[in-house]
Amino acid sequence: MKNRPARAIIAAAKAILATLLAACFVLACLLTPAEAQEQRPRRTLLEMLFGSREPDYPEPPPPRRAIRPPPRKRIAPPPPRQVVAQPETPPQVQKLPDAKSILVVGDFLAGGLGVGLEDAFSTSPGVVVQTHSTVASGLVRQDYYNWPQQLPAMLDQVKPAMVVVMIGANDRQQMVGDGLNEKYGTDPWFLAYEERIQEFGKLVTSRHIPLLWVGLPPFGSDQMTADAVKLNQLYQSQVQSVGGEFIDIWDGFTDQNGQFIITGSDINGQQVRLRTADGINLTAAGKRKVAFYVEKPTRRLLGDQASPDIIRLDTGNPLSAEQANLPPGEMVTRTQPVSLSDPNLDGGTQLLGGAPPRNPITPSPRDLLVEKGQMAPAPTGRVDDYRLPAAAAPAAP
Repeated sequence: MKNRPARAIIAAAKAILATLLAACFVLACLLTPAEAQEQRPRRTLLEMLFGSREPDYPEPPPPRRAIRPPPRKRIAPPPPRQVVAQPETPPQVQKLPDAKSILVVGDFLAGGLGVGLEDAFSTSPGVVVQTHSTVASGLVRQDYYNWPQQLPAMLDQVKPAMVVVMIGANDRQQMVGDGLNEKYGTDPWFLAYEERIQEFGKLVTSRHIPLLWVGLPPFGSDQMTADAVKLNQLYQSQVQSVGGEFIDIWDGFTDQNGQFIITGSDINGQQVRLRTADGINLTAAGKRKVAFYVEKPTRRLLGDQASPDIIRLDTGNPLSAEQANLPPGEMVTRTQPVSLSDPNLDGGTQLLGGAPPRNPITPSPRDLLVEKGQMAPAPTGRVDDYRLPAAAAPAAP
């Protein structure tokens, strides 16, 4: 009976201890592995039951690693800029006081032709190009601009050595004026147009001025191109009938199949743009190409006048070095051409070989061989000398 309280106390202590152990086991199971590793140092049973006397300060975060900025990429310096040498513009040639004038008349195509001719004869001191063009003019609408009335005054003012005409791109319309009111494409329209071409051409040729009439090029529109073919046929027939010369430029603005082209060969054979986007107007290269077709007959008609090397126009009034655009000491003097009848300029009357051959006194080796079959003996020691050497004389005893 005396040991019962002690046994009760021991049993109660064992029960409490078992309860604590069960609670510790449950807490250990609830803790994740990561949380168990983070708790440092390991806590005792009393600390787990009653808590730690030390304040639970939050652990400092781990030190951050210094983030280094990525290395800067070295940007290569740009390559040196290549300066493209611009072609040197030729020096402006001073025109001579009595230079001959080329008068260019017509519509907007004639204006471009005039620009091309100025470039073509920019180095010719004896030629001046003067262009009188009206953009929307033609031979049909004389109520807008009357060329037969305006051209004579231009001829009197300019006094040209030759006239170049390029007109007709605006003439595909109804013809009015002089009692006419004809629709384009009818037979009366073409008959009246032929008369106006002749009238225009006679205003030039009646003054004994050379006339060059430049035909129309093809256009981007198929209908305009077909009309240009018909008009060019009229220009060629009527201009030649009044003594003018027709310049055909058609092939220069078409391909091998005769089709309209925007890009083609320039005067140097390089592929360039010849026409603008509208298929009607000409670019700078196209204007120069039209002038290329006119340049050859122009130089033929003007002769030495169109030469870049001309130094004087009047042999009785020679020019100075400054007027001829040449440095002193380089004036070129003309010499008399060599005459076929007197090549030595000595007054002789016979050309070389014209005199009869002289009779030789003694026959030549050729005559001896051909006529008599005699051959002169070969010189001693030559390869064809077949004579045996003479035997040496015996020595005296």
